[in-house]
Amino acid sequence: MQNPEELIPTRNSLLSRLKNRDDNESWQDFFNTYWKLVYGVAIKAGLTEEEAEEAVQETVITVARRIPEFKYDPSKCAFKTWLLNLTRWRIIDQIRKRKPDHAVLRPRRSDATARTATIERIADPASLDLDKVWEQEWEQHVVTAAIAKVKKRVSPEQYQMFDLCVYKQWPVKRIAKQLGVSRGSVYLARHRITGMLKQEVKAMEKKMC
Repeated sequence: MQNPEELIPTRNSLLSRLKNRDDNESWQDFFNTYWKLVYGVAIKAGLTEEEAEEAVQETVITVARRIPEFKYDPSKCAFKTWLLNLTRWRIIDQIRKRKPDHAVLRPRRSDATARTATIERIADPASLDLDKVWEQEWEQHVVTAAIAKVKKRVSPEQYQMFDLCVYKQWPVKRIAKQLGVSRGSVYLARHRITGMLKQEVKAMEKKMC
């Protein structure tokens, strides 16, 4: 089983193992690591939940078919770009599969009394620019994984102080009173965990490329 302390294994190690299609554990590892990323990008690109799930499956299938010819080059972050391109075309495939009448009818008002129904269609799939969306989802994916690792290394109380202070934006005084701790403890938890997260994010960015 995957080491819980190695939430995201090094790409070189995992991608080498994926060249063996019968290595089910490694393929499950790959799916667990990246499916949410691909799914999130597909949803933001305008796919329905069903289409996004299909895009995830097709992306994994394409990875399996293309992995033998893929050469890992961390100096160019090739894997990240490669996976983006595969995801992009699977999203485009889903859009092209839509029937001509697969559209949304919405009323358009030209004045206070007149109404005209118009069919709004998605833009040319070839023109979809997913680079920005991919970067946003990739960054969020890395942060989420980093948080999961850091939570395993600190006490629940410490992480709760950090979460209330940083993410929920509670005043330090309120946190201290609510949890029955000193203000210094809150400041210390915030400082310590913030540093740990920065280190984890930096390490994972290298691993995931």
